[in-house]
Amino acid sequence: MSLIVHRIGPACTIQDQGRAGYLDQGLSRSGAADVLALHEGALLLGQSPTCAALEMAGKGGEFEATAPIAIALTGAPMQASIDGSPVIWNASHQMAPGQRLTIGSVLQGNYGYLHLGGGIDSEVILGSRSAHLTARIGRAIQAGDHLPATGAGRSGLKLSPDERFAGGVLRVVASFQTALFDDDTLRRFTRTEFRRGVRTNRMGMQLNSDGEGFAAKGQLNILSEVITPGDIQMTGAGDPLILLPECQTTGGYPRIATVLPCDLPRAAQTPAGGHIRFKFVSLEQACALQSAHDADLARLPSRVEPLVRDPHDIPDLLSYQLISGMISATE
Repeated sequence: MSLIVHRIGPACTIQDQGRAGYLDQGLSRSGAADVLALHEGALLLGQSPTCAALEMAGKGGEFEATAPIAIALTGAPMQASIDGSPVIWNASHQMAPGQRLTIGSVLQGNYGYLHLGGGIDSEVILGSRSAHLTARIGRAIQAGDHLPATGAGRSGLKLSPDERFAGGVLRVVASFQTALFDDDTLRRFTRTEFRRGVRTNRMGMQLNSDGEGFAAKGQLNILSEVITPGDIQMTGAGDPLILLPECQTTGGYPRIATVLPCDLPRAAQTPAGGHIRFKFVSLEQACALQSAHDADLARLPSRVEPLVRDPHDIPDLLSYQLISGMISATE
């Protein structure tokens, strides 16, 4: 079973949780920009969050089912329909052979995800199905491709996602070069409201702000060293750059801070022009916040509910306004 790709937006790639263990060889992890969306899709289909999905950057496409198949839609909300009938985002649906799924542009955020029952069965390279375009691993999906699925999956479920598609506050910890920024600069950094710039892709996300840029002492003498997603580099112009899954593995720009892993989905989903602020937390606080995030993931199944509820399962049915206004039996 598979989906035939009839039409597809630019930079749509297959992503899972990425490939670990190759940083020392110059290969960054890659993987989904919004890992939380992988967990949400897996729950809606009843499968592992390690399954691969189609990551759609800003725009989806048109897909045709070759056999009965369950799909789920998560991440940044996008316009979606099956054979012209609108379908709910953050939900799982059943498609019959020949039916067409159409996914339009994002309504909020940046990255939407299309999940298939059992996951997308693409080629495994170095332990992952994730495309890494900057490393020339895999490629963007094109019209005429097939997205093969490995299992049936369940359907008819929905969930309420975390609100993470409009920017907001990102928690950060001190990085290797934080001490090179004086106290006044660090205070100004946390008090500044940044805007996501147009120079953004899966490697990094540039931020703009009003006023002067941010510079570190002796930043021209910094040696290149290991960097990871979440690091915030200061460019030569003094603009912050949040590194994302396909970032380079070493760099010499000063890093003022590092975004907590649990806040990276919010960073990646911040739309163009969306506002971001930073808040420093201690390493101990960061560990506690990350642990709380992991506990929330474990409780995620409690937020899944049927798309159509059986009236017998609604204890307060009489409190619903089932009929509104006047009705006529003859009109």
